[in-house]
Amino acid sequence: MDPGMNQLLKWSIENSADASADPTSTTDPKAERPSGRPINAGALNSLFGGPSDADLMKQSMAAILSPEITLENKLVAFDNFEQLIETLDNANNMENLGLWQPLVGLLGSDEAQLRMYAAWCVGTAVQNNEKSQSSLLAGDAIPTLVKLSTEDSDEQVRRKAIYALSSEVRNYQPGLDKAVKALPKGLAPEGAIDAADMEAVDRVIGQLREDSARKAS
Repeated sequence: MDPGMNQLLKWSIENSADASADPTSTTDPKAERPSGRPINAGALNSLFGGPSDADLMKQSMAAILSPEITLENKLVAFDNFEQLIETLDNANNMENLGLWQPLVGLLGSDEAQLRMYAAWCVGTAVQNNEKSQSSLLAGDAIPTLVKLSTEDSDEQVRRKAIYALSSEVRNYQPGLDKAVKALPKGLAPEGAIDAADMEAVDRVIGQLREDSARKAS
């Protein structure tokens, strides 16, 4: 059975049970009924044929990449994409959908706002998500994020790139090792750092933020 339909069936059973257990459900139609759990939007899409999250993610990326779409609408599409990948399952599905490569490619966009959104989406996708952290590492995007964090002329791009690095390296040793190796002299820590040592990671990220703030002043 489709996972969305399975969720819809569970929702129907649970809310039917809530209603039957409610003594006011038949004696007083105006009485407040228990709300139950909210229905999953994906389940409704499965039932009524609406676009799935995967469809919406692909459509958003297509709009971002399209030369016929205005920058304003590209940013709207990017905002929608970022909200979609806040969900762990959607973030993990990016690799299957072939969305990592174009997203990483947008880190090199000539348009600062697109670079900023690309870095923001990377940070959202990899946060507390080892599978996505691994996908980003495989895409060799960490050196690009380090360069954006330390060299980009736009402060917002630097901030989001630092956010993406912070999300990538926490509790993920391969990502941290790659980032430390790419850091310029003066920002790179001396000696090895444990990715599970949050204080040590915070010091590295803090130095990047301080460096970015100095460039802004």
